[in-house]
Amino acid sequence: MTTDTTFLPSGVRVAVSPLSWTNDVLEDLGTDISVETCLDEAADAGYQGMELGRKFPREPAMLMPMLEQRGLALASGWYSGKLAETAVADEKAAVEAHAGLLRDMGCRVMVYGEVAMMAPGAPLDMQMSARRLMPSSDVGGYAARLTEFSRYLDGEFGLTLAYHHHLMMVAETFDEISAIIDATGPQAGLLLDTGHAVGGGFDYTRLIDRFGDRIVHIHLKDVRAQVMASVRAKDLSFNAGVREGMFTVPGDGTVDFAPIARFVKAGGYRGWLVVEAEQDPAKAPPKPAVTRGYLHLHDIFTA
Repeated sequence: MTTDTTFLPSGVRVAVSPLSWTNDVLEDLGTDISVETCLDEAADAGYQGMELGRKFPREPAMLMPMLEQRGLALASGWYSGKLAETAVADEKAAVEAHAGLLRDMGCRVMVYGEVAMMAPGAPLDMQMSARRLMPSSDVGGYAARLTEFSRYLDGEFGLTLAYHHHLMMVAETFDEISAIIDATGPQAGLLLDTGHAVGGGFDYTRLIDRFGDRIVHIHLKDVRAQVMASVRAKDLSFNAGVREGMFTVPGDGTVDFAPIARFVKAGGYRGWLVVEAEQDPAKAPPKPAVTRGYLHLHDIFTA
């Protein structure tokens, strides 16, 4: 496919997550798919960028040419943060290599996922009802640590923290997200994830309405509503839901992405739009899936 991004406003680019090819947690999903196949198919589908995946090299000298020869850039990469239970000084030491890689690859944001305060053991294999909740009395201190950490990322690496609300983590519902973002300083940005919003029980447009000026990164994930409802009704785990196919690419589920296009076209956002679908590549062949997602974005923005 010839890359056509003229449908996007200036300053907005479209990337894809490698999760359609290889899952970062469920290592049996896509274990036989190479990084080269992932990058080739992403470029062929028209994407301008990729997020990091577990098979990607972590040395710029290796990763940069792999991307550049396919016309791709690195959009960002997930960081598993523990500030819900960890001191900022410890988190600064832990993030140094990852943040340095993102900086050297030309990234502007770092995806921050809070993995502390999760159920012990393998939390994403626990029933969704087993999610641990952050006491309201702890939110202020947590937000202060996030703010300090965000200042550090900006000052030392030129990166903006993109806080990822996520199922099974401490910010899943709209009220939980709002409480945290309201209490953080403006240095901390918000990642809007359409699929996790639906899974968390709310319309993602509520985040645009309330925190539009804080949104610095967007994950476009569709949802198979019947599968999601079944996962919730049976109180399955997050990983079981992924295996069942609760997430898919834009245009293949029930999420309406037109509000995203309106938000972006109105000038409320500049950055990456990342198509992301945690699926079993044996059930959802990656190249046709991500191509379908790209074409759906094109249709939404040109409607």
